[in-house]
Amino acid sequence: MTRIALVHALAHSVAPINEALAAAWPEAVRMNLLDDSLSADLARHAGRGAGGLDEVMHQRFEALAAYAEGTGADAILFTCSAFGPCIEAAAARRPHMPVLKPNEAMVADAVALGGRIGLIASFAPTLTSMPPEFPSGADLVTRLADGALDALNRGDGDRHDALVLGAARQLRDQGAEVIALAQFSMARAGGRVEHELGIPVLTTPGSAVRALRRRLSA
Repeated sequence: MTRIALVHALAHSVAPINEALAAAWPEAVRMNLLDDSLSADLARHAGRGAGGLDEVMHQRFEALAAYAEGTGADAILFTCSAFGPCIEAAAARRPHMPVLKPNEAMVADAVALGGRIGLIASFAPTLTSMPPEFPSGADLVTRLADGALDALNRGDGDRHDALVLGAARQLRDQGAEVIALAQFSMARAGGRVEHELGIPVLTTPGSAVRALRRRLSA
């Protein structure tokens, strides 16, 4: 039976990916590792070199990956979108198993759709770390859904979704033909954004589950 390790830096990321896996791949066994100090420490140290992704942070991600692999995981999916270089380093040490960044599947899906891509994040460091993951020729516009993560932390999901929708409207007005929601925690707003704007909306959980299943079935 396939075992998927899910590694989280935000508590809000746990439910969206577990719900996506339960719906699209219910037979997969899921395990969840949460270190919610990762995002707080990154935000606090973002002014340092490499945007806060220093050697200590790399070591923390390697420790998480090693633990997940040690439990017998067949694949590891990190759900924290602001830590790309740390995840890439962990993946490079494990060529024998899929180790996915949270965004890579969604980036591929967005590029495949073509046209201008509107990328929305609710965690500001993501808008520094994630755009380089798109191909150099991608037509990308970005927007921070400012205050959305704070609203979610207060338990105000409606306010969170409204702020994400507002950011999406601004990107559509800038010519975006597809909206990509960077944080796993933002997936809850995907249906509303797509309904209101009438353009494709991609979420990281949805794309990641499809990619994992393809990789492990290959």
